[in-house]
Amino acid sequence: MGIADDSSLIRAQGWRTLAALHAHIEAELERALQAEHTLSVVEYAVLDALGRQDGWHMRMQQLARATALSSSATTRLVNRLEDRGILTRVLCKDDRRGIYTELTTDGRALLERARPTHDEVLESSLSSAEQIPELASLVDAIHRLPAAAG
Repeated sequence: MGIADDSSLIRAQGWRTLAALHAHIEAELERALQAEHTLSVVEYAVLDALGRQDGWHMRMQQLARATALSSSATTRLVNRLEDRGILTRVLCKDDRRGIYTELTTDGRALLERARPTHDEVLESSLSSAEQIPELASLVDAIHRLPAAAG
């Protein structure tokens, strides 16, 4: 096996480790958000993305990028959340073809209730993943991210 083959194996192992950590965290988040707030992880991601905007709204394309969903999946998700009264769509004043999605008052309140649950479960999931030898170095790298960004 050559050096190129070794690096391919290392990348593949890194990807599998990342996928395992993602699955570990997402399963815990899904359970807690669903049980306590009737939200899926991806629904929370939409609320969180919108909640971090200055004007509390985003175009559908921006929302799709922020949540790593396809345009059609984003549209279906926004439709469901709109039916629940969590989101609303508004026409862009500058471009009548543009449609923004924004949180309703109920959506903002739900986000504020769900955020502590999300943050606590994320922290506990990372702590439990840190005890799994295959995941420990990746969790350590995640813990160092804020220090590297600052």
